[in-house]
Amino acid sequence: RWAAFTEFLDDGRICLTNNAAERALRGIALGRKSWLFAGSERGGDRAAFMYTLIVTAQMNDIDPQAWMADVLTRLPDMPVSRVQELLPWHWKAAAERERIAA
Repeated sequence: RWAAFTEFLDDGRICLTNNAAERALRGIALGRKSWLFAGSERGGDRAAFMYTLIVTAQMNDIDPQAWMADVLTRLPDMPVSRVQELLPWHWKAAAERERIAA
């Protein structure tokens, strides 16, 4: 175990602490107590769905609030056949194309 423990001395890419992982989990840990009281099973399902959307946007380097605001304003006029354009990875590419064109 000692060799594995001291590996960071030979390889500068290895982080000495796990602070980055703990910071990433902090939001989940802070909300855990609140999520126990979603009100109902349906409320818990909705909370899980929303959290999934927010994390998916973050994983695609998108501001979740800006993405959701845009999606919610465009969704009522969007044909069902084009809804996939509002997914975070497609939305980001379209936003980038619009930024370049402007």
